[in-house]
Amino acid sequence: MADDTASQREGQGNAAARSLKGLALFDGLDEAELRRLETSCRWRLFRVGEQVLETGSDSRDVFFIVQGAVNIVDFSLSGREIGFATAGTGTYFGELSAIDGQPRSAYAIAAEDSLLASLAPNLFLELLQRRAEITFKVLQRLAQMVRAGDLRIMELSTLAATQRVYAELLRMAVPDSAVPGLWVVRPLPPLREIASRTSTTRETVNRALAQLYPLDLLRRKGRNLYVMNRAALEDIVRTLQLQGSARA
Repeated sequence: MADDTASQREGQGNAAARSLKGLALFDGLDEAELRRLETSCRWRLFRVGEQVLETGSDSRDVFFIVQGAVNIVDFSLSGREIGFATAGTGTYFGELSAIDGQPRSAYAIAAEDSLLASLAPNLFLELLQRRAEITFKVLQRLAQMVRAGDLRIMELSTLAATQRVYAELLRMAVPDSAVPGLWVVRPLPPLREIASRTSTTRETVNRALAQLYPLDLLRRKGRNLYVMNRAALEDIVRTLQLQGSARA
């Protein structure tokens, strides 16, 4: 029964528009080479909450998100979820194991129904060897991952839980195309996901957000969260950080 379900989902993936055109990583490829790459991939539709990768597994494929989003997480010994990142449409994940040959270092779980294309590690490495511009993009991404990791270590060492929540909001917010000067988190992830990313609890995230609504720094509209004054929120994080440093 499980095999039938998996086959059905692969079939659904095959029936969808199997195109890698939306990935910035492959912008430099011509039509013919992109088509060859697409036919080399294995395509599958993952349902929300379904596990894509498991930490410690020996799989080495690289996954490209054609549609949807995937949470990259791990779990503490007590079972608490620790969020590392959320990869969205047009991005990819799993390249570390393809490059260094080591077991997976995290779980990947579909955050929503997601169409993924996976490429065998040998084909991915061949692509890097042939196309310097793609290799450079991968190097840039790896550098961003190192910087993001350094920043999170610093925040865990110097910021209280509420401050970490605010810092995460600032990272997630993007300029609103309709209103200059306004920033938006679209859509706002579930509070448990924000808690996972900031090493705190859902209740703490809820309290942190609630403190900003009366100040008119945040407004909720549907699934979106608007940051009304980004500079003021940055000042709050900075001030709290200085106060924490002074007490230490």
